[in-house]
Formats: sequence, C-alpha cells, structure tokens
Amino acid sequence: MADPADALLEVDGIETCYGQSQVLFGLSLRVRRGEMVSLMGRNGMGKTTTIRSIMGLTPARSGAIRLVGQEVRRLASYRIAQLGVGLVPEGRQIFPNLTVRENLVAASGNRLGVSDPWTLDKIHALFPRLAERGGNMGNLLSGGEQQMLAIGRALMTNPRLLILDEATEGLAPLIREEIWNCLSMLKARGQSILVIDKNVGHLARICDRHFIIERGRTVWSGTSEQLMAEPDLQHRYLGI
Repeated sequence: MADPADALLEVDGIETCYGQSQVLFGLSLRVRRGEMVSLMGRNGMGKTTTIRSIMGLTPARSGAIRLVGQEVRRLASYRIAQLGVGLVPEGRQIFPNLTVRENLVAASGNRLGVSDPWTLDKIHALFPRLAERGGNMGNLLSGGEQQMLAIGRALMTNPRLLILDEATEGLAPLIREEIWNCLSMLKARGQSILVIDKNVGHLARICDRHFIIERGRTVWSGTSEQLMAEPDLQHRYLGI
C-alpha cells in the first residue's frame, strides 16, 4: 500500500460544470511524488476539464483537490501555480509577441527553493532549438518548437508537478519522439508528471500508472502492465 506521505496531488470526487452543463461527476485520481501518471479517455470525456479544475481555471463545485496535503480547490489559479504546479496547456498558448527567451523568463522563479533549479542554460541543453531561436518571436516558431517552448516555460517555474494536456497532439513523428524522450528524462530526474495524450503505447512505456475516464467519471486505474494486459478495456474506453 502506498505511503500517504508520498501523495503529491489528490483529486477526490470532484464535480465541475460549465454553467448548467455538468462535465465531471465525482472524478478522482492520484499522483505520488516522483511518479508519472496518465489521464486517458476519448475526446469529450472530461480530460481537459479535469486539468482546468486542478488548476482552478474552471473551479470544481464540490469534492477535494489537495496538493501536498493542502486543499486548493477554492484557490485562484495563480496561487495554485505558485504552490508548484506547472501547466503545458493544450494548444501551447505561448506569448506570440514575446521572444523565445522572454517567454522562458517571463514567469520563471524558484519559489519552492529547489536545490538544483531549472535555468535558461538547462532548458537550452534540453531543447537546443530554443537556444537557436532565442531571439525569434513566439509566433514564428513551428508547432514542435512551440511545444518545446511551452514545456520549457513550465519547467522554468520549477514545479512540484508538471501537467501536460495533449503532450504530442499535431506534432510530426520525429518531434513526438523528442517530446517523449524529454518526458522520460524528466521522470528519471524525479519530476512528478500528469500527462494527457492519445498514444497509449508511449504512455504505457513510460508512465507508472494510468487513469481512464468516461463521461466525467474515473472508470479504471492501474499500472502499465495491467493496461496492456486488457485489450478489451482499451477498445471499450479508448477506441483502440
């Protein structure tokens, strides 16, 4: 049984609505320290809404969201970010009128006092293309470069938890491999990660555990070995 002291993110029974339309119905998930966890499900099942609820962008109306034991469900999104959650949003949402370097340093900081914090040099070592494009405006980057920049920007906040919504969506195959290799390296460094993506094979290869949601509810959770051993489960909930 997992040690409760290892809990980093705990989402318990949250319900979230857009106006009168309810999207999440008692959804729960866990991310432990140093763990990489995936959130899977077909389109429209509530994955992005779950992320938005965790970040306080679309607050859950009930349930609990705890970060290292602290209840954060009612906190403003900027406070949740300051407590150590770095988001790589769907669509990247980089600042188009800032340079690559300005995007990276705009929200950089080490509020948690990490002993070996991320710096520009370390981001450039992780993604050499960002060093090459340092003076380019954000809107002049390719989709793959924008995703690298979005990941680098989140890492520059030195987060406890890194969240990626659609980590490789719309990227060329070679760039996808580069992103997966990056995530594997981050996991090896001990970075806690919650990731949404459609590539079950890659998720099963590098994630520790998985949560599948259907119509706003958690319908399955387990390890990669358990996931790959249940092809019927994948077909039922993931369309594989």
